[in-house]
Amino acid sequence: MVSFGEPWPEFNAGIYYRDLLRASDAGATLIEFYSRKYESSAPLHGWLQRIHNKQITIDGCVVTEPNTILREGAELVYHRLPWREPDAPYLLEILYEDNDVIALNKPSGLQVLPGGLFQQRTVLTQLQRHAGNLTTSGCQESHPVPVHRLGRGTSGILLCAKTKPAKSRLAAFFADGTSVVGVYRRNDQQQKAGRNITKLYRALVSGIIIEDEVIIDQPIGLVRYPGVAKGLYVASPSGKPALSKVVVLERDMLRKSTLVQVEIQSGRPHQIRIHLSFIGHPLVGDPLYGTGGQPKCSNHEVVDQSFAEDGGYERPGKPVPGDCGYHLHAHRLVFPHPVTNEIIEITAPLPSILLTRDESKAKHTS
Repeated sequence: MVSFGEPWPEFNAGIYYRDLLRASDAGATLIEFYSRKYESSAPLHGWLQRIHNKQITIDGCVVTEPNTILREGAELVYHRLPWREPDAPYLLEILYEDNDVIALNKPSGLQVLPGGLFQQRTVLTQLQRHAGNLTTSGCQESHPVPVHRLGRGTSGILLCAKTKPAKSRLAAFFADGTSVVGVYRRNDQQQKAGRNITKLYRALVSGIIIEDEVIIDQPIGLVRYPGVAKGLYVASPSGKPALSKVVVLERDMLRKSTLVQVEIQSGRPHQIRIHLSFIGHPLVGDPLYGTGGQPKCSNHEVVDQSFAEDGGYERPGKPVPGDCGYHLHAHRLVFPHPVTNEIIEITAPLPSILLTRDESKAKHTS
């Protein structure tokens, strides 16, 4: 199987955040603007530190006075200084590729898109480097981008588009599956008729699931949670519709765990982790979600106000969605090709811990 990827440098390049000042913000001071608009990035004292550290410019000039009055149309730039990102794998296996689509086998521990501490160590960075290397070697230029996400701790198939038309059509396929759940939640035949993509996962969950098959249609919504600026996804009666079909593959009475296949007919963030924990069987090793589809740390409202060397909030002591340790693998994907409409079926090799006993024996005897 063909792989690609370049080792990560010790430090990333930092980031430049630009704002063009609107009329509604004119007259505010520099510190008021940043501490109010980007409160989730750093507390007031953290923004003061960044200003004094010459990390902010107005129209290209460094400003160190926090009470500088801002005018409409001014360009503000905050430079987040380079930092050492947490360890992450960098090699990606190619499972399928043509002129329009590339499907990757994403390793656990690698984030898909930039966010939080991971701005460079992402699938997107390696994809862009790979495309750039191919272009310089004489191949046709492409701009591959992921069309959906997998959690940082989730491994397996990640589908990416190499052209804008392919991206638009594939993204629509994923969105259609989620919208159908909201309309036809109880009618399986109508769901199948309206669905373009089949997504099958393997997972190892705690406890013994008695039923051979479980349908979970618990809605998923957001709550406040320390260290997650936009909120944490949890099981919530007021959330958006979500549907997962769980099939038991093998029960391990000795280790009190169950190996399952999960077909998700929607694509809510952390859906499988939330749904399985909702029915009382969180993923083995999941540091975040406990039973009931809720975080193990029950106090959602407490926010840690301590901040790091760069002025931003310290990494929260409580678990966050990107933490790894659980066993979840995007194993099989079936979808119509975005250009030819040919049905494409892709399978990602399973980690040994997610093999049934028979699969494990067959692998060792082959």
